[in-house]
Amino acid sequence: MKILHPVAALVALGLPASAHAQDAAAPPHLAVTGAATLATDYRLRGVSQSDRHPAVQGGITLAHDSGVYAGVWASSLAGWGTFGGANMELDLIGGYRAKLGGGATLDTGLTWYMYPGGATKTDYAEPFAKLTGTAGPATLTAAVAYAPKQQALGKWYATGADAAAGTYTSPGAKGDNLYLWGDGALALTGTPVTAKAHIGHSHGQNGLGPNATAVSPTGDYWDWSLGADVVWRNLTLNLSYIDTDIATRDARYLQPAFSQGQDGRGSIAGATLVASMSASF
Repeated sequence: MKILHPVAALVALGLPASAHAQDAAAPPHLAVTGAATLATDYRLRGVSQSDRHPAVQGGITLAHDSGVYAGVWASSLAGWGTFGGANMELDLIGGYRAKLGGGATLDTGLTWYMYPGGATKTDYAEPFAKLTGTAGPATLTAAVAYAPKQQALGKWYATGADAAAGTYTSPGAKGDNLYLWGDGALALTGTPVTAKAHIGHSHGQNGLGPNATAVSPTGDYWDWSLGADVVWRNLTLNLSYIDTDIATRDARYLQPAFSQGQDGRGSIAGATLVASMSASF
């Protein structure tokens, strides 16, 4: 849905078109877009934030012709993803998209991750930059997100056992996190299908934060996915195979926090098939 600021046309008999072009300045354009989604799981960088259960999500973005935009996105949470008791993740996003020519776009901005109703010291900021290029039906993106040192990303607990006992190893510690990723999309000509691929690498804390969570579980790991979108009118069905290289033995020191139901059993970072349905406007 687009919101356009109308321009009053100057119509005068006998005036040439060039005069109208000089007198009527181009109006500023604003576009409002959004979507609501129901997913079988909410995976953030390969790790379930909804305890491998369905999640309800939605977002809205306001973009200006200049390239400046702002938006908000939210998802329900459960288990590991609750970050100190919050049942919702609320992301505030702002940035600037610059067209570089040749079908390329540079998107720079910041995401503020919030967990309303959760414990303190869980919110954190993460600047990002994304370079996207298109060639025919193919779209490729290379991106980086770096969250500077903050308490929410610090290693307060060395192990899951410390967290379960409520024993801080390094209270007040601060940490940072680096995430590098690449995305590819290929629209299949003559069909409503777009094939998609993703790979990402996380580098950050190798313990647990102030609320027994971690943005980058195990410190360093890879995540990837393969999937496809099927579009019909304003509806998009996505089916994706998602996995990480976090082995159960590698994450054992994080348990019981890092597990389905937070009981020490059931991986929340293992291979899974996620389906989602989105309605856009």
